[in-house]
Amino acid sequence: MAWHDKDSWLTAAFAPNISTILISFLVAITLPILLHRWIYRRATPTTLPTFLLIGPSGAGKTALATLIERSSVVPTHTSTAPLSIETLLPEPYVPASAHYRSAGDPAYERARRFLLLDTPGHGKLRHFATKELSNPENVRGIIFVVDAAAVADSAGLTESAEYLHDVLLSLQKRYTGAKTSKGPKEIPVLIAANKLDLFTALPAHLVKSHLEKAVSAVRKSRAKGLKDSAIALGGGDENAIEDDRENEWLGEGGEGEFEFRQMEEVGTGVVVRGGNVLGDGGADVKAWFEWVGEQL
Repeated sequence: MAWHDKDSWLTAAFAPNISTILISFLVAITLPILLHRWIYRRATPTTLPTFLLIGPSGAGKTALATLIERSSVVPTHTSTAPLSIETLLPEPYVPASAHYRSAGDPAYERARRFLLLDTPGHGKLRHFATKELSNPENVRGIIFVVDAAAVADSAGLTESAEYLHDVLLSLQKRYTGAKTSKGPKEIPVLIAANKLDLFTALPAHLVKSHLEKAVSAVRKSRAKGLKDSAIALGGGDENAIEDDRENEWLGEGGEGEFEFRQMEEVGTGVVVRGGNVLGDGGADVKAWFEWVGEQL
């Protein structure tokens, strides 16, 4: 039967009968709906962006997480397990991806939503943070909280610098170990200098310089330790030893001082901003919320 015959399917499809009209109506209604749902699901992320709260014990991470969750500060205790909080970027801070959206737009509300993962800071419990850093698929940024008063002391500064060195080195290895020339997505780091309301606290710019010098000392110590270990184990191939040192060397090669700007070459921007969660005048976390908004 030819397509132009009176009883062909093509002739029936264009015939003015009730079945043809109903089928055409259903296709006209359902096809745009199905297409919209397919495009919407592809364009809308199924998982929320995550920000990791990392830092030494007692820096104020849990207090900050509680403030973000409840908009108020309550007594906290040392964390022994990670805590995940689904929250919204508070008003009047605006996500960078929603600057041109109205407040009533559903996409604007979705852009404000994120997960905050508070990880324990005790040395024996930092594997929770290490696990997240090993496969940071949904991590949008890292908030490294330090006690601005503790880093004024050599012990507190060394603890913060060693932890920060390990975090930055993990991000560097993630970038240098990428299998594509494009490299992985950038994961910026905010060093939140907390407790600036204390008299003994260092201002943000001094926290930055102190940490850079301390991280320089840590990487030199680690590099010397690798070399001494290789010698103690019987020497070995000098090229292999040098490769190991390069893999564990944070930032640019050579013997110069470490600076946070060096991390930009491995897709990691590092900024230091001051604030305080507690204090007689209330919390001052404006600079930190602004940074979070810049990453959303």
